[in-house]
Amino acid sequence: MNLTASPPQRIFKIVTRINPSIFCIHITNNKPALSFVTPEVPDENNFDELVKTSRGFPSLASSATQGDASNTLAKYEYGVPLQTPDSFLRFPSPLTSSLCIDENPAAFLVNQAVKCTREIDLERCEEIEALSMASYSSPEILRVPNSRTKVPVTVQSIVVKSLNHTVSWLKDTHLALQPAFVSAGNFNICTNAVLQVKYSLTYTNAGEVTEAGLSLVLGTVSSGAVPIQQMFEIHFIQQNTRPVPLSGNPGYVVGLPLVAGFQPQKGSGIIQTTNRYGQFTILHSTTEQDCLALEGIRTPVLFGYDMQSGCQLRVASAVPCQLTAQKVKSLLKGQGFPDYVAPFGNSQVQDVLDWVPVHVLSHSFSMKDSCQVPVALVIEVKWTKYGSLVNPQAKIVNVTANLFFSSFPEADTGSEKILLISTGVTFVDVSAPAEAGFRARPTINARLPFNFFFPFV
Repeated sequence: MNLTASPPQRIFKIVTRINPSIFCIHITNNKPALSFVTPEVPDENNFDELVKTSRGFPSLASSATQGDASNTLAKYEYGVPLQTPDSFLRFPSPLTSSLCIDENPAAFLVNQAVKCTREIDLERCEEIEALSMASYSSPEILRVPNSRTKVPVTVQSIVVKSLNHTVSWLKDTHLALQPAFVSAGNFNICTNAVLQVKYSLTYTNAGEVTEAGLSLVLGTVSSGAVPIQQMFEIHFIQQNTRPVPLSGNPGYVVGLPLVAGFQPQKGSGIIQTTNRYGQFTILHSTTEQDCLALEGIRTPVLFGYDMQSGCQLRVASAVPCQLTAQKVKSLLKGQGFPDYVAPFGNSQVQDVLDWVPVHVLSHSFSMKDSCQVPVALVIEVKWTKYGSLVNPQAKIVNVTANLFFSSFPEADTGSEKILLISTGVTFVDVSAPAEAGFRARPTINARLPFNFFFPFV
């Protein structure tokens, strides 16, 4: 209300306010949508008219157009068979039995590794396509479904295996070796038979196949080795990406580095260094035992390996105790001491709640009034066997970093003091003993009729 005006006037303003607690319902003006319409029952008089108007009965022309549109895919999707000009890329696999079925298609982004058995007639091995490398290297894969662009299969490596299991690598991958039957008396063999096939396909984010690599293992098959066993493998690699090395999948593997990092702020993910061997480290010992000479050189903490290292630090007598304590602590922890350790070797950095925090505990063996200097860092990693008894996986459940302090030593000579500092790592298996998962023993609660033993009783 504008009271200064004569006469007073009302002023209208539109103010936009967001209140998430208010739920608004707009009035609809589509009256047929407010109630169910009684459908018209088809009969012999109106059937032809309903066929033309109903969406459930499209005309032949429209169905053909829709069919062509569905078959013309602009990209490969997960599980779609990889197409070739005449069919699809065949990936032999065992289905109902251990025998190889050659009509199985290879599917996009489906990594597979199978073994199957093949019955062959050794004398006719030259005529069997499944034993020839040309049957695996000659197909061309369509870049996208129903396209005219073809991606050839490039032979990347050929390994030849002899009867005595010796292996040789052929440098010339352009050779087209064919199976050959050789008979020497009662000894019959077939050379250059395909034993292992490995496809490596590169794809883009747009669902296009850009490269196709092939690795083969050819071998010599004797009559005593029939039927033969073949191995087939196919895996997909995204273009312009590098595979990330893991310390286990999922459980840790003995001898691989611990996956660790730190969280810069609450709510963010785990930050890791690009050097996987520098994420969790201890001091590196050498024959010189000089801490300052080893500064920056660290030893990675490897899963399952208990380690101990140390060095000597020479400090001038004029250096104050507090400054010495800070220097020793930085030497013990190193640069970028982690706050979290991954429970598994393949843990994702975004799953922060699954990561195990590193608990730092301080232990002192000197008087409280004296200046204390850290002299040792002992890391205790507790892990357990996780999963089934057949294939248990190593899982880290607790990490404790024990920092031991001692009093500042007196000068050994007139000019310097010598500090002995050390670091160590111990792995403790805290797996609970396996217990049988049987339920309570069944009890027999049988009630017989009163005349069950008649006429004997």
